[in-house]
Amino acid sequence: MSKKITSRDTNEEENFLLLTRAGIDTHQEPVVYMRSDCHVCRSEGFSAQGRVRVCVNERSIIATLNIVTGDLLSHQKAALSDSAWALLGAKEGDKAHFKHAAPVESMGFVRGKLYGKEFSLEAARAIITDIHQARYSDIQLSAYVTACAGNNLNQAETIAITQAMVETGRRFDWGKGVQVLDKHCVGGLPGNRTTPIVVAIVAANGLMMPKTSSRAITSPAGTADTMETLTTVSLSFEKMRAVVNAQGACLAWGGSVSLSPTDDLIIRVERALDLDSEGQMIASVISKKLAAGSTHVLIDIPVGPTAKVRSPEIAERLGKLLVSTGDALGLQVEIILSDGSQPVGHGVGPALEARDVLAVLQCQDGAPQDLRQRALTVAAKLLEMGGACPAHEGLSLATQTLDSGAAWKKFKAICEAQGGLKTPPVAKFQHPIVAQKSGVVALFNNRVISRLATLAGAPNTPAAGIDLHVSLGDQVEKGQTLMTLHAEAAGELAYALDFYHAHPDVLHLEEEIV
Repeated sequence: MSKKITSRDTNEEENFLLLTRAGIDTHQEPVVYMRSDCHVCRSEGFSAQGRVRVCVNERSIIATLNIVTGDLLSHQKAALSDSAWALLGAKEGDKAHFKHAAPVESMGFVRGKLYGKEFSLEAARAIITDIHQARYSDIQLSAYVTACAGNNLNQAETIAITQAMVETGRRFDWGKGVQVLDKHCVGGLPGNRTTPIVVAIVAANGLMMPKTSSRAITSPAGTADTMETLTTVSLSFEKMRAVVNAQGACLAWGGSVSLSPTDDLIIRVERALDLDSEGQMIASVISKKLAAGSTHVLIDIPVGPTAKVRSPEIAERLGKLLVSTGDALGLQVEIILSDGSQPVGHGVGPALEARDVLAVLQCQDGAPQDLRQRALTVAAKLLEMGGACPAHEGLSLATQTLDSGAAWKKFKAICEAQGGLKTPPVAKFQHPIVAQKSGVVALFNNRVISRLATLAGAPNTPAAGIDLHVSLGDQVEKGQTLMTLHAEAAGELAYALDFYHAHPDVLHLEEEIV
C-alpha cells in the first residue's frame, strides 16, 4: 500500500539546498549566502541579516543570512563563510535544511542594561551562554559591547560576568596545593611586550606559569600577535597541558584552548568599534587567569597622560576592582603601577616587538633598556610571590637569570615545545619620518602612535608598525630620523603617512632652553 504524499512531506523532502564554500573570511561571524529567489528563501520568508539555523543531519549552527542577487550562486545551492563552514564541519555538496533561528531571549537583558537595569548573575549567565553558543549576531554583540562600554558595569555585575565567562569554557587543574603564577598588563602603552621575557625568567627558576594571552583589541599588537611571529600560539587544550608539564610554562593564545571562549568573540567586536569596557576588561583578565588554573596574578597598570589609564586615582580604583573581583572568585591579585608616559622599546607592531624581545633575552648590544628594566621589575615581583627568593631579592635573581642566558635557554625550550622558534618577518616597505625642527622630545602621544601603527597594517600584517628612534628627553636635530614606518603594501604606507601629516602631535618637540 503506497503512502499518500502530503504538502508537509513534500516540503521536508524538497526544502533543502546543497552547501558550497563561499571562500569568504567573515572572521568569527558565521554567515550563509542564498539567492533571494531560491525556493528556500521564498518558502521560509527569509530576509537579509536574518538569523538562520543551518542543519546537516544532526549538526547545526546559527548564521547570519546575506542575500545574493544575479548569477553568483545557483538556485540549488547555499554558500557558507569560512567560519560557518568550519563550525558546521561541512563538506562540499552536503544537503542542508534551514529554518528561522529562535529569538535570543537574553537580548532582553542587554536592552534592559541599555536603559539602566543592572545585570544579575542569571542575566550574565544567559548572555554569556548565548554568545558562547553563537546565538548573537555581530549587531547583537555590538549592542552588548555598547551596553558595557566605559564604566557601565559595577562591581557585582563585573563579578557575575567573570563567573559566567569561566563557566562557559574549559579550566585547567594543575593539582591541589600547586602555586600557579600569572601576569597581565592592562595595556594602552605601545611596545610594552614584557610577557615573553617575564615568563622565561620565572619558568627558568622552576616556577609554573601557564601564560595565555589575547590578541590586540585596540592596540597594534597583543602578546599573542607578537609571539605568533616567533612560534605556534594556537595550541589545543591537551597540547598546552603537555607544554606546561614539560617546561613549566607556555606562551599561548587563550582563544585556541577555549579558556573563557566568549572573550575572543567580544574582543573582536570591541576592536571593530574601538571601544573598551572597564568591567568587561576586568572580567576578561580574571576569567582567563582562573581558567588557566592560576592562583597568584600580578597586574601591571601603566599610568600616563596618553595611556589607557591617565591618572593615579583612576589606576588605584581599577586596581581595587581587579583585586576585589579576584578575591571574590578565589584568586590572589597584586597590582603594580608603572610609567605610561611613552612607548616601551623601539618597535610597535608584532614582528618589531618580537625583535625587541629577542634582543633583551639574548642580552644584545642596543637592546631596549626600558623594556629590559620593566620585564625585570615584573619578574622580580613574581619570583617573590612564588617563593623563589625572599622579599626584596627578586630583582637580583631576575637579573642573574637574564644575564646568565638561563632565561633565553628557557624561552627557546618553550618555543620548541610549542612548535619551533621562528624568525620574525621584515616589512617590504620602510619609510623614515624626520624631525622638521631641532628640539627636545617632550611628549609622546601613545594613542596616536598606536593608531599610526595600525594604519600601517599592524597587527593584521605582522611585519607592519613603527620603529622608534628617540625617547623622552632626547635632543634631536632638524632632519634627524624620529621613527620609521613599516608596511607590507604601498597603499597602507601611504595611508599611514597621510594620517601622520594630519596628526603632527604623534610626538612633540620643544626648543631647548639654554
